[in-house]
Amino acid sequence: MSHVDTVLLPELDGPVPATLPSTLGLLSLALGVGALVAPGPIARLTGVDDAPTARAALPAIGLRELGSAAGLLSGRRPAGWAWSRVAGDAMDLTLLGRALADRGGERRRRVALTTLAIAGITAVDVLAAVRVSRAGRARARVIRMQVAVTVNRSPAEAYRFWRDLENLPRFMAHLESVRADDLRRSHWIARGPAGHRVEWDAEIIDDQPNKSITWRSLPGTRVPNAGRVRFVPAPGDRGTEVRVELRYAPPAGAVGRAVAKLLGEEPEQQVRDDLRRFKQVLETGEVVRSDGSPNGISVRQQAMQRPAQPLPASRR
Repeated sequence: MSHVDTVLLPELDGPVPATLPSTLGLLSLALGVGALVAPGPIARLTGVDDAPTARAALPAIGLRELGSAAGLLSGRRPAGWAWSRVAGDAMDLTLLGRALADRGGERRRRVALTTLAIAGITAVDVLAAVRVSRAGRARARVIRMQVAVTVNRSPAEAYRFWRDLENLPRFMAHLESVRADDLRRSHWIARGPAGHRVEWDAEIIDDQPNKSITWRSLPGTRVPNAGRVRFVPAPGDRGTEVRVELRYAPPAGAVGRAVAKLLGEEPEQQVRDDLRRFKQVLETGEVVRSDGSPNGISVRQQAMQRPAQPLPASRR
């Protein structure tokens, strides 16, 4: 697993959606074991101990709950298993509704209380299933990439340049500006496909001088993202390998990525181009372009660029 995949993004894998499947699984496990081990006491507690079919129905319900528990605790297809609990709750409410109509006195009171309890569990299960489903859809649209470039500078020089976040628009073509609010937090403004402006706040969550920087977006952004850049000494004293890991969720998911490709804005290619410009800025102090393909989107970015020139004989 990529290091970046372990970084929490509140919109995609915040603490509540991440723990909901296991919580539901433990609840199903407890209910399933209880129904299998003590069907008699549970029948009396719920007010259905006078029904001949209760002792047979309760173990069947217990097996159903254990199946849901196994699915939820396995972590596979959590949304499907969460909705299976909702379906089971609906079946239980139907059975309790019939039992309530056939009983009176103390048993009716116990069935009514059980029905209210199951109705409450159903409401929790529905909310949980909706949240888990939303989180799953958000994760499904995440784009992941790993790109690297070798620059003829030391890890310390590469780190210092990148760590000054306000330098990033100098080589990230679709980034208009970055404002460092303090040592950890910053405000970013970028231009996406079709000229739409996107703004977000980010925080650095791990900073290892001259080695790596890890960041993530803060809650509320339209484009949740997280990334890590590592500065690794290149073999043979050839400078530094700058390795970027990135993941983000575009607003329009797969459709947004397809449109970006049509516009010549394939995300991974963008990052490769950004790293190529990073190499140029770090090694020459400016971005080199060809006359036919200017880089950057702002007047300031384009003004900083110059046409490519032949290398001096001493550098060939």
